[in-house]
Amino acid sequence: MTSVKINHISSLNEPYPSPSALEAATTTHVQGAFVIATRKLPILKSGPIDAMSERLGIPIPEMIFGDNLVSITHRPTGWSIEFNAEDALERVDKTGEKMLRVAYAGEWSSSREKTSAGISEVVKPFDWSYTTDYCGTERPGSTGGAEGKQTKLHGDENTPDIPIELLKRRDPILFADEVVLYESELDDNGCSIVSVKLRVMEHRMLLLCRMFMRLDNVLVRVRDTRVYVDFDREEVIREYTEREDKFENVKTKLFMQGLKLDQVTIALRDANQVTPLLPLMKQGVESVILGPGVSTKTTTTTRFPGQTQLASQTQFVRPPPR
Repeated sequence: MTSVKINHISSLNEPYPSPSALEAATTTHVQGAFVIATRKLPILKSGPIDAMSERLGIPIPEMIFGDNLVSITHRPTGWSIEFNAEDALERVDKTGEKMLRVAYAGEWSSSREKTSAGISEVVKPFDWSYTTDYCGTERPGSTGGAEGKQTKLHGDENTPDIPIELLKRRDPILFADEVVLYESELDDNGCSIVSVKLRVMEHRMLLLCRMFMRLDNVLVRVRDTRVYVDFDREEVIREYTEREDKFENVKTKLFMQGLKLDQVTIALRDANQVTPLLPLMKQGVESVILGPGVSTKTTTTTRFPGQTQLASQTQFVRPPPR
């Protein structure tokens, strides 16, 4: 019998988990016509990290959970939306053309003890804050209807918002989870983290993918993607928002709430506390009905200053570029 050599789990060259191992680490919940899946595994080892870095063309955040996953799948049509670390990092600017890095270079450098090191980091040809406008990876499904006909949905001002009032109901939570995709401490000058939280009730669910970036003494930024599913109507609504403000402005607002210095320091590390204090910079709303007799085309309406309504698309459309 020929023996097969397997690397110890602590080996730097430990390979990616096998398909069976990934499946065993995946938790699924079926609700109506939808399957919700989450997967949480340890931080990637050096081999997979190097491979991902080569594919993306940028250094990888210190804490990268490359095997973690959250997905929602509509079984009858095959439509799905998935959230994973590599696709989120794919949306990070790799050209060095984003003005935030240049505009705040002096402030960020002066906030560090080692000024020369600060400048060195600032001129890297990629967004070292790992800011991403990732809204999820969508896979369109087949068209619905008994005869396979497409039903075109028109985008207009009546495109529904996420029904917040329904989500405020105290419905029993049947399934809930939180999955981190990646995290960076920005050379000990703040944090940048992308995580996904979800909760499933009998008639509806809500998913929140949040990018929270805090650059100490410079900037606080939050980018949220919310995915709402109505299980009875088999309807999906996705909302994307961008919020940000200068670090000092956020700090002042926290002091104005009556918080003491140590409380402000703690609050600045909590995205839930600072998000309501940040001005809304951009917002987009999209929806798709996947029920019988309706195709997987979407109705898309964006609502934020300086942007016009988008035409209907055959799949979810990323909000207009910054």
